[in-house]
Amino acid sequence: MGKAKMTFKKDSFSRARGASRFLDITCSKCANHICYYQKDGPGILKRMYLDRIVGSSYQELEHKTFSEVPKFTCPACKELLGTPMIYEKEKRLAFRLFVGAVVKKIVKGETLN
Repeated sequence: MGKAKMTFKKDSFSRARGASRFLDITCSKCANHICYYQKDGPGILKRMYLDRIVGSSYQELEHKTFSEVPKFTCPACKELLGTPMIYEKEKRLAFRLFVGAVVKKIVKGETLN
């Protein structure tokens, strides 16, 4: 697979939170790559907003309704990693992650493998 140039989404959510970075998200059980995720601002990763997921079939879900969003599972080992939710404060679809379900690694630059 070639390298893809990814650009940060800049909207009211990213402006409110500050610095953005891309994270490589992998399954903690089987170490399979799941997706890339744009994390805005400081703090731990408790939820993943669907409009920030890049490089997987999950990125196609951002325009779905809550009832159409499946559970967040590893495509390789089928481990359950999180559940769909609506973050009430911002009315955004997200996955609530289970503690320790995923491994996160900061990806340098904006070119992702």
